[in-house]
Amino acid sequence: MPLVVDDVLSCAASAAPGRLAVTLGEDRLTFGDLRRRANRLANALLGLRVGPGDRVAWWSETSLDGVGLYFGLGRIGAPFVPLNPGYSHDEARAVLEYLAPRLLVVDPAHAERAAALAADLGVPLASVGAGDVRPGHDLDRLALAASSDTPPVPLPKEDDVFTVFLTSGSTGRPKGVMVSQRATWLRTHAGAAAHVTCGGTGDVVMFPLFHMAGWNFSAMAWSSGRPAHLVRRADPDELLGAVERWSAATLYCLPAVWQRVLASDTAADTTSLEWALTGTSQVTTELLSALKARFPTVRTTVNYGSTETGRAVALSDRDLFDRPGSVGLPIPGVRACVADDGELLLRTDRVMSGYWDLPAETAEVLRGGWYHTGDLATRDDDGYLTIVGRKKEVIRTGGETVAPVEVEAALTGYPGVVEVAVVGLPDPDWGEVVCAVVVLADGAAAPTAEALAGHLTGRLARHKHPRRVVVADGLPRTPATGQVQRAVLARRFGG
Repeated sequence: MPLVVDDVLSCAASAAPGRLAVTLGEDRLTFGDLRRRANRLANALLGLRVGPGDRVAWWSETSLDGVGLYFGLGRIGAPFVPLNPGYSHDEARAVLEYLAPRLLVVDPAHAERAAALAADLGVPLASVGAGDVRPGHDLDRLALAASSDTPPVPLPKEDDVFTVFLTSGSTGRPKGVMVSQRATWLRTHAGAAAHVTCGGTGDVVMFPLFHMAGWNFSAMAWSSGRPAHLVRRADPDELLGAVERWSAATLYCLPAVWQRVLASDTAADTTSLEWALTGTSQVTTELLSALKARFPTVRTTVNYGSTETGRAVALSDRDLFDRPGSVGLPIPGVRACVADDGELLLRTDRVMSGYWDLPAETAEVLRGGWYHTGDLATRDDDGYLTIVGRKKEVIRTGGETVAPVEVEAALTGYPGVVEVAVVGLPDPDWGEVVCAVVVLADGAAAPTAEALAGHLTGRLARHKHPRRVVVADGLPRTPATGQVQRAVLARRFGG
């Protein structure tokens, strides 16, 4: 049996086609529905001459349309490239120029902007979802007219690229993380192995579907024949409402989202919950204690990973309070070591294939059979790992990556700011937060984080906006080249 993503849907649909597969609000699809939708989309895309190796970008809010597209493209071997719906015009343009997709698929909310970009860049366009604005090919109409039978093409090979997820590199240019069919299958089943049996009421998925974790948590549910319950926003009403509506057994939230859930007065029946999961490089014992107090019967694990490796390290429920601050032990199938300089290295068959069209950046992080995470870690005598900082300047906040130079460039010329440097500071809720260190002109008032966010709105996606602002008399620079020493600033203000 080839280890390809189509196997996940095929197994579930053949075993129980009428079982619930995915929900979003009141909308739902069974595994049989999803199989037929994926086949129709695959056959429609073949009719548009999309074939193996052709990248297809999807720019949309979270929707069930994307789930059918995910499996349809996976079946015909065309890499699926989800774009952040919050991208500005310039960010979307940079990604499309970089990846040169064979087709751009959009929802009505992005149709107008996408039409202009597609025309300018010469990228074919298609649209899905309810709405009057339908630029390019009407993929819904084409799929409805297409066959629901298995597409007449061979299954993709295990090492074919299945998805390309976008992250920020150190220069601010996008990097496309290529994940193969086999690596995706292995990531999916590694998570599902925690459940001894298949079936169940399902998992609420906090993450949006442009994010690797959104697909990974969904696919882990599907591989065990459970539904994935998607939400449009990661707020308490949506999350707890989904738990109550579907009697869901699992809810994963980043620490910052858990804080909002715990502070909320949303009234919802959560007695069905069996797992309340979380994870970043830092999770406080205070948060874990609050989770246990709010959901006393659930089990909790702390998870650590990345788009490049998937879930890689985890702290079990029994170790939560005996190993404060730790991210735990490598999960089965992952080896870890701490290099002489303190960097955490990981080795696993689930690692990415590389960065799209970036051989130098790929070679930098994939060396000697190990993935170099850029995180600094310690390991105790029992093998438990603790993340203590970042080796690289790229900021990792809430599972997203942010390049300091990109934010600095967007803040250049802000009134009253002479110089600005952007660094990541440790944060118990987000792992790191984006912090702007500013040098002010004489008599200028320090800008607030809200003011900087207003300046950046429409220029950069929200996760790149500074959450903290500090004032410095000057920026430390290297004597030889005059480069800003961001690491010095991170140490100075990180406490």
